[in-house]
Amino acid sequence: MGDSESLSEATSGAIGSLLSTTILYPLDTCKTKYQAEVRAHGQRRYRHLSDVLWETISNGQFLSLYQGLGTKNLQSFISQFVYFYGYSYFKRLYLEKSGSKKIGTKANLLVAAAAGACTAIATQPLDTASSRMQTSAFGKSKGLWDTLTEGDWSNAFDGLGISLLLTSNPAIQVGVTGFIKYTVFDQLKLKFLKGNQASLSAFTAFLLGALSKSIATCLTYPAIRCKVMIQAAEADENNHNKKAKRKASKTLSGVVFAIWRKEGVTGFFKGLHAQILKTVLSSALLLMIKEKIAATTWVVLLAIRRSLLAQNGRLKSA
Repeated sequence: MGDSESLSEATSGAIGSLLSTTILYPLDTCKTKYQAEVRAHGQRRYRHLSDVLWETISNGQFLSLYQGLGTKNLQSFISQFVYFYGYSYFKRLYLEKSGSKKIGTKANLLVAAAAGACTAIATQPLDTASSRMQTSAFGKSKGLWDTLTEGDWSNAFDGLGISLLLTSNPAIQVGVTGFIKYTVFDQLKLKFLKGNQASLSAFTAFLLGALSKSIATCLTYPAIRCKVMIQAAEADENNHNKKAKRKASKTLSGVVFAIWRKEGVTGFFKGLHAQILKTVLSSALLLMIKEKIAATTWVVLLAIRRSLLAQNGRLKSA
């Protein structure tokens, strides 16, 4: 029964992520291109987030805002499936081993961190590829395989260190970072459920998801922007000097120095409003959709399991 519960959580979470990613993808593309740009010689190509959108409209390339959508959806589906399965599995394992009836805040933190670390490692290549596709010139994005194989395979894991930091460092993660929003969501959910109410209303789920994620976004944004810039570094430069510059741009210290030198302290928060808008909406939609389909997913999985057991019983009797 425990495995079925973990599978139900993972499936509903993955479906919710897939839908929210597709709905908000144009905003995500604008946000990523805006984040990846560093001001050069005092000039910017995009002064506002809306400039990215107007560029696509004026050039008749609105559909280019969807470049990399397939890769992003694949990454999002696998990411949420691995996270929700891992979170549910580790949580159940802890309760079984400890003999406790409920999980405390500290234990919940460690469970979320473990699930987040597994997710980051499993999906980093797809995350890097989707970022490069989104930041490519409109209409000139390469396919998934070409994007993953340009340069050496280590390039596919650009930004992994920051991803792990955002998901598994307890000092940063206390209640606010990475996938910890789900831990906060679970605690708030228990406070809102009353009597025999089986699930949250869609509006309440939306508000709780938005609240728990907005705090995490504000506190971790400098690291988030650095990760995007590392992932978006071009991998096909042939000139020796350009290779050297790109190598520097792929290190955390190199990116931090570049932002500090060209944009100052405020540069570390460039695009924060776009990140909050996108991640809060995405997180809220994901949790709202997951909350609404979790019960249905559970019933379907139970029906499939019973059908398979019955079929095995008939085969044995035959």
